[in-house]
Amino acid sequence: MSLDGQVALVAGASRGIGADIAKHLAKAGAKVGVAARTEEATDPRLPGTIHSVVQEIRDAGGTAIPVVLNMRDPESIEAAVQTVVNEWGRLDILVNNAAIFVPGDLYAVQPRHINLAWEVNVRGYILTMKAAVPHMKAAGGGRIINLSSRGAIFPGPGPYEEAPPPVDIFYGPEKSFIEHFSQSQGRLLQKDGISVNVLAPQGGVKTPGLMFFQNDPQNPIQEFETADNMGKAAVWICEQPPTTLNGSILYDGDVVAEHGL
Repeated sequence: MSLDGQVALVAGASRGIGADIAKHLAKAGAKVGVAARTEEATDPRLPGTIHSVVQEIRDAGGTAIPVVLNMRDPESIEAAVQTVVNEWGRLDILVNNAAIFVPGDLYAVQPRHINLAWEVNVRGYILTMKAAVPHMKAAGGGRIINLSSRGAIFPGPGPYEEAPPPVDIFYGPEKSFIEHFSQSQGRLLQKDGISVNVLAPQGGVKTPGLMFFQNDPQNPIQEFETADNMGKAAVWICEQPPTTLNGSILYDGDVVAEHGL
């Protein structure tokens, strides 16, 4: 299946993994809505905007538009999806990549942190899917990719050795939810020609988001890793019909190696 003529919306695409997935989808022929909050880079630790990613795609011969998207705002989510549909008349692919990290432990976390993490990392994914699915049905089918992490793998029963300090108190449990929700929705939506799959990096990718808390704001590291394997794997997933690939939890390195991407 070619991605020529397909229309994609990538949430959380102003930098890092989301930006690289957007670039690979565009290279494969898809028209891409590059969606995120960032229209202007104000922190040297977080380079990149929706406009800079769109320009990179266009410079490489692809088709893309910037789409302002706040995953905490249901109205913004609806508007982002509608922007893409208004531009190209359809929506075939949704990639949910946006994420927020909340460091600390149960003693330090504040109610506002709980709300922030839930709204971006869980509720936002649900609402983007809710907004996208009717347009996918109208187009005759679609592909949804929700990003996950190895953090979703349960630690298993104790007793435990002394645990390392938590990098993020909620991220792993949130991704466990996303994996379960993706499979349950994949079962329900397959009859409409819509697949819901999960894609995770094989290991940590040194993106601006991952390195943010380790990065010195006064003398920031500007050299980050690209997520080409995530981009290649995302394209491959979008090429598969939902009757043969749906509800899968995939790791980028495995996909790339197995299919010679």
